[in-house]
Amino acid sequence: QVQFVESGGGLVQPGGSLRLSCAASGSIFRILVMAWYRQAPGKQRELVATITSSGTTNYADSVKGRFTISRDNAKNTGYLQMNNLNFEDTGVYYCNFHPVVPIYWGQGTQVTVSA
Repeated sequence: QVQFVESGGGLVQPGGSLRLSCAASGSIFRILVMAWYRQAPGKQRELVATITSSGTTNYADSVKGRFTISRDNAKNTGYLQMNNLNFEDTGVYYCNFHPVVPIYWGQGTQVTVSA
């Protein structure tokens, strides 16, 4: 069983930055692909970025060049550095494995980009 606890969200102005953290329980975390997802109001949850256990990353086109995913396997923690945020980045951000394991969804952390 794995639990994900996301943190670091908040209210930020366009162009601002936030760093999200994802604390995971269970040693299985360090061997699986970890991902960040987000769900904007009225929209389906979407994949934002992935990172393999060895550090290979992939990003959705909408965040490429602005977001950076990373992980610290020793701490069972993942991160999402978000720069140059815009209104379309507003939503609840979740971490999970990729492919997703639905029973592992946490509460997420709210990111609101507003002037």
